Amino acid sequence: MLALTLLVAMSAVPSAAAELPRHTLPRAVAAALHRYDMPASSLSIVVRPVDGAGAILDFNSDVPRSPASTLKLLTTFVSLEKLGPAYTWKTEAFGRGPVRDGRLPGNLYIKGYGDPDLVIEDFWRFLHGLRELGIRTIGGDLVLDRSYFAPATTTPGEFDGHPRRPYNVLPSALLVNFQAVRIRFFPEPLRHRVRIVADPLPDGLRLINHVHLVRGPCLGGARAVAMQVVRGPSMGRVILSGDYAAACGQGDRYRVLSGPRAYIGGIFRELWIGMGGKFYGHVRYGQVPATARLLYTEHSPPLADVIRSINKFSNNVMARQLLLTLGAKFVQTPGTVENGDRVVRAWLAANGMSFPELIVGNGSGLSRRARITAGHLADILLTAYRSPDMPEFFSSLPILSEDGTMKYRLDGSALAGRAHLKTGSLDGVLSTAGIMLDDKGRRIIVVCVQNDPQADSLSGEAVQNALLEWVYHQH
Repeated sequence: MLALTLLVAMSAVPSAAAELPRHTLPRAVAAALHRYDMPASSLSIVVRPVDGAGAILDFNSDVPRSPASTLKLLTTFVSLEKLGPAYTWKTEAFGRGPVRDGRLPGNLYIKGYGDPDLVIEDFWRFLHGLRELGIRTIGGDLVLDRSYFAPATTTPGEFDGHPRRPYNVLPSALLVNFQAVRIRFFPEPLRHRVRIVADPLPDGLRLINHVHLVRGPCLGGARAVAMQVVRGPSMGRVILSGDYAAACGQGDRYRVLSGPRAYIGGIFRELWIGMGGKFYGHVRYGQVPATARLLYTEHSPPLADVIRSINKFSNNVMARQLLLTLGAKFVQTPGTVENGDRVVRAWLAANGMSFPELIVGNGSGLSRRARITAGHLADILLTAYRSPDMPEFFSSLPILSEDGTMKYRLDGSALAGRAHLKTGSLDGVLSTAGIMLDDKGRRIIVVCVQNDPQADSLSGEAVQNALLEWVYHQH
């Protein structure tokens, strides 16, 4: 029955592409579905020129589907519109009492406001700013204030059972370096060993290296090394074991090895002592007291830069930080997912759009609940194209065949460099949405969302590549 349906769809395509009925799949797309035994009902497509003319192709555009990371288009664009491309986040340091002879009496308080991009280099600059104030010794504890966002109500492994994967890190008002540890592998054949370095190594953890250097081809490299985190009463261990081929060269993995308090504490001690500072206290959570005075403020890069990292590399925790920021800024603090959702829906209503099927979830698309139609994703893109923030928004999307998550798609084809496209992928989901410059110099909105057990595979990619090539060459 499937084959018959597809053959009918294929036979309905006229030889002149310009005469293609807008609800009929292009021949190449239908053929790809047939080749990989995927039903046409699993696919939603919208192809629409930016000049406001009617859709060139509209196939199942009103079917609510799981969009995976293409939902970030909505979160990032609403953030641009509401916060402005120059918006920055701040991270503040507070203390009580004057600094005398390089000593800050009492605790050092660090308060975060949701900076999605506070990487180690920025945290170093933040602490360096404190050292430039003449502070050398901290008399009390390091107190981390995360009260700008409500505590997360989920667990890191809730989505897929992999709590140590960086994409599952929970959002936080004080998030440093995405809470990730870079584990680096350096084969040393002359010493018959693999040297392993963890950067940074969180407080209370010790690295145990049981990895063997072997000869032969590279089979998996760093991904094939087993890792186990064993907690102890005072000190935990990260045990690495397995084989690592010298032919793999240097490799690395990013993992989450501890909670945020131990992670920030470890980075703080390492950087502060490295700057010549002294700290003998504990690291704990708390809030800045009303009597504390502001010592130093560090600002993030502007939002226009931040969304480039979010969209080009599909950073989930950064997108979640955006949604919580919207809730905190425009509803109330602490920021919550629910309040962020309210801001998104209010923005849609203010712009004359109603998406009754929409489930924003956490704002990143890393959710089995998130839903939107391909037609409404296309509406977002068309609205973005007409917005004053258009350049910042579309430049944040991956460039086909050149960078981000689209770096290796259709590499070497005539389409290379001629489309800015956001991708999305989950088990059973593959999506692509953005804008293309076709071979006639026209700008075209393209949205393709497929929900099928085979979608997140080379089969699903072949279907979507066939669509992109058709849009470029033939429509």
